Amino acid sequence: MRNASKTVSDVINARFDTLTRAEKQLAKSLLDNYPVSGLGSITTVAENARVSTPTVARMVQKLGYKGYPDFQSHLHQEVEATISNPLTKHDRWASNAPGTHILNRFADAIMNNLRQTLADIDAAAFDSVAALLSERKRGLYFVGGRITGALAEYFFTHMQVIRPNTTLLSSNSSTWPQYLLNMNPGDLLVIFDIRRYEQEMVNLAAAARRRGAEIIVFTDQWATPAAKHAKHIFRVQIEAPSAWDSSVVTLFIVEALIEAVQSLTWDETSERMKTLEGLFEQTKLFRKLS
Repeated sequence: MRNASKTVSDVINARFDTLTRAEKQLAKSLLDNYPVSGLGSITTVAENARVSTPTVARMVQKLGYKGYPDFQSHLHQEVEATISNPLTKHDRWASNAPGTHILNRFADAIMNNLRQTLADIDAAAFDSVAALLSERKRGLYFVGGRITGALAEYFFTHMQVIRPNTTLLSSNSSTWPQYLLNMNPGDLLVIFDIRRYEQEMVNLAAAARRRGAEIIVFTDQWATPAAKHAKHIFRVQIEAPSAWDSSVVTLFIVEALIEAVQSLTWDETSERMKTLEGLFEQTKLFRKLS
């Protein structure tokens, strides 16, 4: 039985080892240009993968779909979800809204998002990213989109205290080549990109990868196209009873990473914090009780 929160690509990857040689060839073809590669007719999909149409029919049923139309229906739903604008999302939630207070509806949705996201996160992969972020010899760059830029800045602000060699990319994409110029092999680029995905993020990820940078992506359950260039991906549930997607669980993961990195580097970080507190004193940034 398929989990409703899983995408078609999740199902394919989960069942990949159970497929025959021809079915694996088909699966790779579908994943290469996902989800577009699965939106054609069954004949077109078979021809593109260089397999027979019966192979396509057998594989989709093996994956748990009733048939090719059901398989394709799920793909269409994914595409529709990833391009939904705030008006569409509002109308969908409003038409199905129960009579409970918005606080309760929102809390239920966020708790469900958190449970599903945590169930999908591999603790070892999380620890691996924390360890990478702790390596001070690596340059660390952050970037986000129109909405997610705030998350990138939040992450950057904390990491800038924890370690040196940390940069927040400008929101003006025309300046990004200048940041790429300073990226070295082994540097880290943290990208935040959720639906409706920004094309510039794909271009940036591809260019940074060519420079030898490792990409860490924070995205939604459907995954930004930029993720295909990433070595580390956090896929977060973002649905909420609102015209806007929720950033709560993404922020939860970010704050957990901040603490993990801080703990790994506490001796150095505590010294930086002491120095920073002295600078705050000199600049009289914070109000003191007299």
